[in-house]
Order: sequence, then C-alpha cells, then structure tokens
Amino acid sequence: MLTFEDVLAAQDRVSATARHTPLDYSHTFSAMTGADVHLKLELFQRTGSFKIRGATNRIATLSEAEQDAGVVTASAGNHAQGVALAATRIGVDSTIVMPEHAPISKVRATRNYGGEVELSGQDYDAAAERAHEIERAEGKTYVHAFDDWQVMAGQGTIGLEIAEDLPGVDTVVVPIGGGGLISGIATALKGKVDDVRVVGVQAEGAASVADSLQKGEVVARDSVETIADGIATRKVGEKTFEVIQERVDEVVTVSDSEIAVALTTLLERGKTLAEGAGAVPLAAVLEERFDYADDETIVPALCGGNIDLNMLTNVIMRGLVETGRYLKLRTVLKDRPGALERLVEVLTEYDANIYAIEHDRTSRDIAMNDAEVELDLETRGHDHVATIIDGLEDAGYEVEILV
Repeated sequence: MLTFEDVLAAQDRVSATARHTPLDYSHTFSAMTGADVHLKLELFQRTGSFKIRGATNRIATLSEAEQDAGVVTASAGNHAQGVALAATRIGVDSTIVMPEHAPISKVRATRNYGGEVELSGQDYDAAAERAHEIERAEGKTYVHAFDDWQVMAGQGTIGLEIAEDLPGVDTVVVPIGGGGLISGIATALKGKVDDVRVVGVQAEGAASVADSLQKGEVVARDSVETIADGIATRKVGEKTFEVIQERVDEVVTVSDSEIAVALTTLLERGKTLAEGAGAVPLAAVLEERFDYADDETIVPALCGGNIDLNMLTNVIMRGLVETGRYLKLRTVLKDRPGALERLVEVLTEYDANIYAIEHDRTSRDIAMNDAEVELDLETRGHDHVATIIDGLEDAGYEVEILV
C-alpha cells in the first residue's frame, strides 16, 4: 500500500522538475456556491498537467540498467508529455504509444519534449496493449500512467502543497481516471491534515469506480465516451483501487454537458483555461454533486490545461447551449418578398442577435412555395430563449429547436 512516507520521499525528486503551483481563492466560485472555494491551479504546471510529477518520481527511481534500456508508456496525452520531459531531462530514451485519435496538440507537445510517439488503438487501453508489446520485445521499463506506487507518490505531492498552502482545508475534489492522482493526493492529505475529506469525480461516460466500489473489485467498462479525454479509461487500476477504497470518502459523476459548462464558466469568469478532465472537479462543486456546507473550505484540483483547439470550440459551444447563450432553430416561411425581413423584425423585437441565417428554397421537406430557414442566435439565458420561442410562435411561426 502507498504510504505517506512514500509521498514525502517523492517531494525532493519531484521539486527538481515540477513547479509548486498556485492555490488561489476564487471570489467568483465562492459567491456562486456559498462555499469558500480555492482553486488548485495545477494546470499551470510544466507540460500543462500534473503528470510530470509522477513520471519524474518513477524515472528517478529506475536503476542504471533500466535507464540505459529506456522507458515505454501509453497515454492519451498528459502522461505522455510528462514521461517524455522527465526522461529527456536525465538522458533516458522514451517511447510513448498514444491512441490514434489523441489530440494533435498533445502528440506534437510529446514529440517536442523528446519522446518517440507511436499512434495505436482507439483508446488508452488499446494503446497500453501495444506499449506492453514494445516492453516485452525491447526490454524497456513500462511507466504506468497511474497503477504504480512511485507514480502515485509523485502525484501525491500536490496534496502536500495543498496542505502547506491551506492547512484549514475541509474538502479536496479530484478527478479520477485510472486513479493515480486521487490515490496520491488522498494519501498525502490524510497523512497531513486532520478530518479532511477527499471527493473523487468521474465523467459519466467513463465512470467505472462507483460500480467497482459497490462490487468490491475492479470493474471494467466495455467502452468510454467523454469530452474529458484525460480521464477516459475503461477501468481504475488494481493498486489505485486499494487506495481509493481506504482513503477516498466519496465518488461522484458529472455529465459532459456539466463539464462543458464548468469549463466555459472557468474561462469566462476565472480567465483560466482547463481541459475537460481539469474542469471535472469544478463541475462537481457547481452542480452540487456532493453535500457541502456554507463557508466550507473546498479545493477543486484543476489538474490539466491541455485542450485541443478544435475540442475547445466544441466545448465552448456546448457550454453556451447549456447555459442558454446560443440557440439554433429552424422554421418555414412562405417564399415571397418580405417574408425573411418580417422574421428578422420579430427576432429584433425580442433582442435576439443573429449569428447566421441559412435560407433554402430547395429542401424536399417543404412545400414548393415555401422556404426553409435555419438561424443561429446569440441569447442571454434560458428565460430569453423561452421568450424568443414564444414570440415566434405567437407571430405564427412553427419553430423547431435544433441545438
């Protein structure tokens, strides 16, 4: 079992490479929740993720022969960058297998840090199978992304920093993929702070821990589907599951829509960019997925900021839709002069700002003398959306909401 002493031992090794990241009080999220919210901004870490900590600690403990043989790992992106940088810093060759559809930005960054990248498989688990083939064929040391005591100990140094910067912390909220991060943080906090609560959060589309805890053994999902690619694993680790059972107080889930709202709110109000997995703890706090008291001191651990720009565009759009800030609708007009102008006048009356209009006379779904119109609208919330829809229907339009 991972011990508090393991995390303390990792601190000196990790501090040579990783930054002590900020712990900032958030007026915005404290006001929104009624709690005393402090954001652990691990997304400002080197490589943009906490993974550099565990990778550094693991590679620092390799024997000379293991260092000469090199290391291999599998990763959706953040662990890849951590291993590549940690290995390059001490002159160790690294091979990283990433899923075929890993974000381009993470693939490029891993190569820039000195790692040799191979793309294989549809998800992390498939990539891991290929990485183990390389391990056996070439005699490299496999650096597991999470199910390794030294990796967990390295990640746990985040917990030591939280305890140092905020000794009165009541609850720390941590994302769970394979479980290495929360195992390390929980071990550090439970060894350092009295009566601290550790809450784990998974994306609904990759939530294996709740079933595993209920059955008392690791349960794997057949597949995963979530915008939080950093925690998109089919199952938690065997070693990490032991720690979670013993030291994590509660595990909850959030939907992709809730993650998108948290990410866009953090970006707009907190001026801070997180990736999907990084925003998961904040989503759990904002959606009150666990009970907390007014003025309770809560630390969401925002542990990753590496988001692909294409994904960011999609997530922002999802967040705007979920908060009533964007509306896409369809209606049908008579194909005659002034019909479109009249529609625009109605929208103007209800203060809808038009992003785009698509006007189509040729659709097979409408009558010969009709025209189909799709509109993208900027709106100011769900009440505003409802007012616009009611106004259009009162003016005689049949409206279909597309997004």
